[in-house]
This record gives sequence, C-alpha cells and structure tokens, in this order.
Amino acid sequence: MTDRHILTAVAWPYANGPRHIGHVSGFGVPSDVFSRYHRMAGDDVLMVSGTDEHGTPITVAADAEGITPREIADRNNRIIVGDLQSLGLSYDLFTRTTTANHAAVSQEIFLGLLKNGYVFPKTTLGAISPSTGRTLPDRYIEGTCPICGYDGARGDQCDNCGNQLDPIDLINPVSKINGEAPKFVEEEHYFLDLPAFTRALGDWLGTRKSWRPNVLNFSVNLLTDLKPRSYTRDIDWGVPVPLDGWRDRSDKRIYVWFDAVVGYLSASIEWARRSGNPDAWRQWWQEPDADAYYFMGKDNIVFHSEIWPAQLLGYNGAGDKGGTPGPYGRLNLPTEVVSSEFLTMEGRKFSSSRNVVIYVRDFLARYDADALRYFIAVAGPENQDTDFTWAEFLRRNNDELVAGWGNLINRSVSMAAKNVGAVPTPGELTDDDRALLATTSGAFAPVGELLSRNRQKAAINEAMRVVGEANKYLSDQAPWKLKEDPARRDTVLHTALQAIKDCNALLTPFLPHSSQTVHELLGGTGVWSVAPEIQEVADLDDGSPYPIITGRYEQGQAVWASTPLPAPGTPLAPPKPIFTKLDPSIVDEELRRLEEDGDPA
Repeated sequence: MTDRHILTAVAWPYANGPRHIGHVSGFGVPSDVFSRYHRMAGDDVLMVSGTDEHGTPITVAADAEGITPREIADRNNRIIVGDLQSLGLSYDLFTRTTTANHAAVSQEIFLGLLKNGYVFPKTTLGAISPSTGRTLPDRYIEGTCPICGYDGARGDQCDNCGNQLDPIDLINPVSKINGEAPKFVEEEHYFLDLPAFTRALGDWLGTRKSWRPNVLNFSVNLLTDLKPRSYTRDIDWGVPVPLDGWRDRSDKRIYVWFDAVVGYLSASIEWARRSGNPDAWRQWWQEPDADAYYFMGKDNIVFHSEIWPAQLLGYNGAGDKGGTPGPYGRLNLPTEVVSSEFLTMEGRKFSSSRNVVIYVRDFLARYDADALRYFIAVAGPENQDTDFTWAEFLRRNNDELVAGWGNLINRSVSMAAKNVGAVPTPGELTDDDRALLATTSGAFAPVGELLSRNRQKAAINEAMRVVGEANKYLSDQAPWKLKEDPARRDTVLHTALQAIKDCNALLTPFLPHSSQTVHELLGGTGVWSVAPEIQEVADLDDGSPYPIITGRYEQGQAVWASTPLPAPGTPLAPPKPIFTKLDPSIVDEELRRLEEDGDPA
C-alpha cells in the first residue's frame, strides 16, 4: 500500500423499495470501478455507504402495507444488500442509517454545529397533510415555480432553474402522496444557517477546477441565493434531536437528508470500530493529503456540494461565525463530487410506480453482472442523459464483450491448450510481437490517468481499443497456420496470452467477475479479483442484527501494471465461453414484458 488514502463515499440508496438499474448506473458501478482501480494502483481505499432508512417515504410505504417503518427498512435493506453484492460492488462497509452508531454520529454533528452557532431555532410555517395531520416533506410537495414558472417544481428546489425553494413559495402546491393541497401551520424547528457559508463554500468551490463542468457550474450558481434550511422535521421516524425538551418527543427528528449525508462519516467510524482500531477512520477524514470522492446521480448534487460541505465547515468552525472543531476534530471536505446524469429506459423515465423499470435483481436473474457493468461503463450516463435500450444492450454484449474480448480469450487459450497443453515457451520476439506487448503494457498509464479523473467511458474505450489491437495481431500472425513452425507458433501464442493478461488487468475494475475466470484460464491460481461478501452482524451498541457488505480486498493479486504469465509449462485447459451470447429474441421479449408490466402513458 501507498500512503495515499482515498475515501469513496457512495450515495445511500433509499430503502423504500428495491433499486433499479438506473440507480446503480449513477452511484453503484462508477464508484466501484473507481475503487477497484485505486486498490490495484496501490492506494488505501475506504469505500462506504449503506441504506438510507429514515424519512416520510418509508412511513408512507409502511402505512400502505400496515406494518412498521422498521419492518419496511429491514426487508428492503436485505434486498438491496443482496443486489449490490451480486453486482460486485466492493464496499469496505455497506451498513444502514438505523444503527445506534449512526444516530450518535448524526447527533454529534448537530451539536457541533449548534455550539458554533450555525444551527439556530426558528418558528416557521410547515406543510402538513390536512387528512392525516402528518408533516409533508419538501420533496413530496409539487407546484409551479415562482421564479421560472416551471410546472413540477418541488418544495425544496426547482429542477428547471436550479433555485432553492420552500414549499410555501410554490404556486398551487399539492401533495404528491394524495394530491391534496397542504395546510401550512406554525412550528418550531432548528435551521442550518447556510448563508453563513457563502464565502467559505465559494472559496472551496473556486479550487475545484477538475470537477465535471455541469456539477461545478450548478454548485457555484447555488451560492447566489443560499437560504437557511430546516435541520429538523415533524416526523416520528428518524434520528432524535439531542436537546432537552426535544430528545424524548415522538414528533421531532433530524431531517433525513441531514442525517443521510452524515452517514459517510458514521459508516467510516463503524468500519473502524469493526476493524479493531476505532481511530482508523481518521486517516481518511483528517489527513491533509487524503482525498474523498462522492458518487451519486445529478439529483443529489445540492446535498453533496452545498449541504454536506456546509455541515463539515460548520463543525470545523470554518464559516463566517468561526468556532472550534468538535470531538471528531477537523473533517475533510470532498475532493470531488462525481455526479452522473440520468439513465432512461426505452425512451421513458424510470418509474417504479408505473413499472417502467427493471430492478437489479431481475436483471441479474437473466443476464450476467459483468454484462450490465460493461454497458453502464461504456454507454452509461457519465456526462449526459442516456437511454438504455435492449437492442443496444444486446449489441454491446454480443459484438463487443462476446465477439471482441471473449473471442480473443477463447481462441488464444484454446489454441495453446490444444497444441501445447500449457503456457507455451516463447522464442525470439519479432517487431510485431514487441509492438503488441508495448501497446498492452503501455496502456496502463493512459487508462489509469482517465480512471483517476473519473473519465470511465474514455478509459474502457481505450482498454477495448487495446483488445482490438490484440485481436488484429492474432489474425495477422495466424498461429493456426504455423503447424510446420511450432517454435514460431508458440511465440505468437505466448505473446497473445501475455497481451490477454495485460488486457484482463486493464478491464478488471470494470469486469471483476470475469477477470477472475480469465486469471484462472491463463494458469493463475488463488484470488485475482476479490468479491464482496455479505456478513450478518450485530449492532455495535444495541445488538440488533443486520447484514453488511464487506470484503478483504487486500488479499487479491490484481495490480495496475503488466505482470508476467505463469511460467512456461503451466497447464492450460480448454476454455469455456467467458460471456453469454444473447439471442436477438430477448429484445422482443423484454419489450413485451415492459409493455405488459408498465404504463405506456
């Protein structure tokens, strides 16, 4: 390991239901590709997240089923854990926000902000449902934006003009839950003094030159109209407010969005406690040269480039009001907020309520995890909204994974196994041999540089270009025609197998499942690419059981460099296909399933 510590902070999937492939295209696969690359490069990575389990949507779902919010959270937590582990997402810890540890860390951040004067009490008008008396969260109220006139603005923000809003600002507001007009009543809450961070946030954003332009521009524009944001809510499901007269109330909780972002810190602290070194988290959160990368979809930018940095600044005492850090000490701000755009499906917006969706577990029940990971990497919404179509998925799988990468592996290993039965012994290399090996070994620097800047689409395209060069070499050299010159045949095959080993390393962050198989086909032993595992654990403080995703990724052999093949003579067996070639009929089948299950409106 190097001395460089990298925190991969992955958006917390909400536990009101299973996650679909649009979700994991934003937060899941990109964060895992990034983490796997940096581990291979020798960096000390801490990848954390969990299920976000508080807030009104959970209570709404629970009411609809006649069960408790905790039962909803427990059920969906297990579903999401299973899905993300199956997809190969290599979390050091994937936990949940209903742990006693998370509540304690969330409360400490609140108290630190209060001590430094960045959280203050205020009587305000809050929206409630006239029929139930329950608080309506800002995001569950829609109306016309008073600034740009957009019909469909939310109570916290207009996605059309990007301005922050309050529900009472909306023209003709209605509840998304039942369509009724909300009632506004006076209530006391604590607010985060966002305007006190305008200067500090502006100074910090001014140093973020490498961010994706859409993320940086959006974040900078938010600074023109910062308003205090309510830190607490009238709800009975969430983290209690740690103040006398509040902590025992059943109707006041910390706002779910404020406790969810604290989860990056609380998950790091839980990971450290479980590791046996309770202070280990500080290497990622306090060392000046540590880096922190936050992965999410574009609808979450405001909470990661404004709200969470403001919470960190306030806890550090670094806003306009000054102050001193709390017991956790000075905490690092994000190095980069890595936001993806939206993935649509066959020209429609994903909608669980209309069944215009394919859930991760349903997808993985029919198709390989690496096929989905490949599609997201090469054709996903990295820098613009992207449409998932079954025809394009079929094409990418069959023409690129199967016919390109899979075919190179299959025919090279097959010929070596058939003609030699082992890794061939190479003879003297020709200029063509040396040129190919220079191409494959030389690709680690440019592909790695792209991955380090989260240009994953460009990175995998470059890796696949190198695969194309290896395929061309094999076709040009035609070892199947060299029966009368076995020495040259073996040299060509050894060169091709070495090129495959290099390409396999280049593709390992993207295709961790198949990369282990390729490692073994080339005569490798042991673990090349470590798979995440699910462990059943008990809450460190209250003993309640829940599953986590974790893994001992340091046990893998994968490194970001060209490494030699096993020694000549190492046995090779005839390979089986690495990837599944899909029948074109799946396109019609999946479209029919979508039309039968979904609302075409």
